[in-house]
Amino acid sequence: MSHVLDAICKRRSIRSYTGEAIPQDKLDAILAAGLLSPTSQNRRPWQFYVTTDSAMLAELSRAKRAGAAFVADASAAIVVAVDEDIDTWVEDESIALAYMHLMASDLGIGSCWVQMHLRSAQDGTDTEDKVRQALELDPRQRIVGVLALGVPAQNPTAHSVKDADFDRVHYR
Repeated sequence: MSHVLDAICKRRSIRSYTGEAIPQDKLDAILAAGLLSPTSQNRRPWQFYVTTDSAMLAELSRAKRAGAAFVADASAAIVVAVDEDIDTWVEDESIALAYMHLMASDLGIGSCWVQMHLRSAQDGTDTEDKVRQALELDPRQRIVGVLALGVPAQNPTAHSVKDADFDRVHYR
C-alpha cells in the first residue's frame, strides 16, 4: 500500500490527550503540511494561529455549544483564518486543516478538527466570532475550524482499505 493511503487509514480523530507537550519539530512539520497545501490559484491566503497556552485552549474549548470541550486538554491548537474577500476561503482552509490532520497522525500526534463555521456557542453567538475575539483577529477573518493537537491518550485501530465502500463509486 502507498504511504499516503497508509496515513489516511491510520488517521483517526483523537479527543483524549496525555498532557505532554508536542515537540517543536513535530509542530513545525504539522504547520509545514498546512502551509504547503494547495489553494485556489496558489494564493495561499491563510494565516495560521497557534496556541499552546492553557487559558487560550480553554477559551477555544468554550467557543462552541458542543463538541469542543476536549480542546481544553489539548497541548496545542491551530486556527486557520482567511480574509472573507477570498471566495475560496472554506476550501482553502479545509484543505490546510486536512493536510495538518494527516501529518499529525503520521507523526504520532493525536488531532481532531473542530468545526467552527456555521456553529454557535452556548449563548447563541457565532463560534467564529468567539474565536476571532479570543485571538484578537480582524472581523473580516473567517474560520472554518480549529485543529486540536496532543500526544494521544489512546491509539484507536486504524481503518483498512477494506473499509472503503466502493458501492458509493459510480462510473458514467
